[in-house]
Amino acid sequence: MKKSSSNQMWGGRFAEKPANLMQEINQSISFDKKLYQQDIAGSIAHATMLAKVKIISPTEKAKIIDGLKQIQQEIESGKFNFQIELEDIHLNIESRLKEIIGDVAGKLHTARSRNDQVAVDFRLFVRENIDEILALIDDLQKNLVKKSAENIEVIMPGFTHLQIAQPVLFSHHLLAYFEMFKRDESRLRDLRQRMNECPLGACALAGTSYPIDRHFVAHELGFDRPTANSMDSVSDRDFVLEFLFCLNTVASHLSRLSEEIIIWMSRGFQFISLSDRFTSGSSIMPQKKNPDGAELIRGKTGRIAGALISLLTTMKGLTLTYSKDMQEDKEPLFDALESSKLTLKVMSGMILDMKINRDKMLAMASSDYSCATDLADWLVKNLKIPFRQSHHITGSIVKMAEDCGKQLHQLKLSDLQKIEKKITKDIFNFLDVQSSVNSRTSYGGTSPLMVKKQITDAQKYLKSKK
Repeated sequence: MKKSSSNQMWGGRFAEKPANLMQEINQSISFDKKLYQQDIAGSIAHATMLAKVKIISPTEKAKIIDGLKQIQQEIESGKFNFQIELEDIHLNIESRLKEIIGDVAGKLHTARSRNDQVAVDFRLFVRENIDEILALIDDLQKNLVKKSAENIEVIMPGFTHLQIAQPVLFSHHLLAYFEMFKRDESRLRDLRQRMNECPLGACALAGTSYPIDRHFVAHELGFDRPTANSMDSVSDRDFVLEFLFCLNTVASHLSRLSEEIIIWMSRGFQFISLSDRFTSGSSIMPQKKNPDGAELIRGKTGRIAGALISLLTTMKGLTLTYSKDMQEDKEPLFDALESSKLTLKVMSGMILDMKINRDKMLAMASSDYSCATDLADWLVKNLKIPFRQSHHITGSIVKMAEDCGKQLHQLKLSDLQKIEKKITKDIFNFLDVQSSVNSRTSYGGTSPLMVKKQITDAQKYLKSKK
């Protein structure tokens, strides 16, 4: 067998080239070329360490680093020729480095393996993208707070089971999502701290006999420390799974808010409107204005969830340490990230674009006996009736109002006294939605006083992140 027909990178063991089908399933360069910056950064840190511990000379280090920087410029300018037969980003860069600087390029792979190389590349990539997602969440939070502050007096119905329950401030409703995204931030920061360990130097699985300095490499790449166990270092993908879980919670919150926007825009509600910038029309019904942006955010949530399930399924049966199955970790994350970034940007835009119909909100908030709980609370506070009994009395009053086709504030005092003779005319001061909202002064409640405090606290929180 001629040497020219053997595999370029490990021809000493393999005498033939892989079959075309094997090459197709084995390659990852079609998607992991996205990791070129991280791969080059890891290689520069590794070369710097090799020179520090005198495994390579300062001259060799300089040649390697200069060559790597040239490769980065070639990739970013679109001049780099990615070759599928070289399988992945690591071998593509290594092969080109040899073309540029000669055999000294082969020294770069001393005391490392593609196993720890891809592990460090992916950790760097995830870490950078955590920061990007956090920045996008921050933008969305700012828009939620801005819209809340602009609409502090707007009253809307609060729902349970999508049934009108009690009147609340619209700003209070929006700030509930601020809290959700605040928790999302917290999870992402926890993940960033937990995953900020450097696997480079673990080599294939067992470490190395070379006198390397893993702490130095970790510091060079901005990690807190090197990973503690070489076998775990190359087989761990917990950080990818956690990141996908975090992206799923973000997507879930975006989807819930999208569902509300869809409902609020519907003809039965008409709470809000969106401009042409965030809506679409119908190909057959000229009158339609559809909240397609919100619907697509809701739809992409399933796609992001699929990425998590995909990798969980891949990882569940793998023995230590590295298996080629783990090459399937990247495409689902890349796709989920693209969807997550886009949906966060679209939601931020929709929140600012949203026009509030306060009259429609107020009208629905005033309907369907939304102040019934206020009536029950009045009976407890003023007549000292146990709440369970006042609940029963109030239910009877609501039934009477329903039979008469009236709202609670439209009933006569004599009507109320048929149910509970101790009720006085003072009750009518508590049966309108403004009084109801104003009364909810418990910490975190919906009164203007409390919501203004929530807005102030949110603004302080946003400033504290700078």
